[in-house]
Amino acid sequence: MQTEESWAEQLPELFAPGYWPWGELDVRFSTAEPADELISNVHVICRTEGGIVACGNDLGWRFLPGGTREPGETIEQLVERELIEEAGARITGPLTWLGAHRADHRRPAPYRPHLPHPLSYWANVVADVVIDQAPTNPDDGEQVTQVLVLPPSEAAAWLEEQPDGIMGPIVRLALAMGLV
Repeated sequence: MQTEESWAEQLPELFAPGYWPWGELDVRFSTAEPADELISNVHVICRTEGGIVACGNDLGWRFLPGGTREPGETIEQLVERELIEEAGARITGPLTWLGAHRADHRRPAPYRPHLPHPLSYWANVVADVVIDQAPTNPDDGEQVTQVLVLPPSEAAAWLEEQPDGIMGPIVRLALAMGLV
C-alpha cells in the first residue's frame, strides 16, 4: 500500500502548499479524511459509462461537479444536490474518499456564516453515477454549458487546461490509486 509521501512524489504539484487568491486561502492537499464538520466543499470524480464526468461553464471554467455545503446539509446531500445542478447526474453507489485541500482562510469571516472558519476542507470523492437529465443550473449557481464524459486520462488533460486548475491532478491521483 502506498503512503501519502509516495503519492506526493508522483504528483508534487497536487501535494505542494499553495495559495488560492480568489478566496484568500492557503491550501495543502492530503489524503487524510478530516472531521465531517470541517468540510465546506466537495467535488466528485463521477464514474459513468464511457469514463468520468467533467463540466464547463459560461465563464470558460473547467471543473469536476461539486460545490459548497448548505446549512445542515450532509456530505451525501451536498453531493446529490450538486450533481443534479451541475451534471444532471445521480449517484448509483457509495462515495469513496480520495482527499482534500486543507484551506486556511486569510479573510476575517467565512464566505457564508454557516461554513467552518478559519479552517475548512475542500474534499474530493469518487462515485458511480448515471447522467439522466440536463443540469438544473439554478440561478444562484454556476451556469454549466458542457457536461462531458471522457476517459480518465483525457478528462485529466482537459481539466489541466484550466489556468491554475487543480482538478486534473486530482483525477490523476484517482487514476494512480486505481479508483477510476
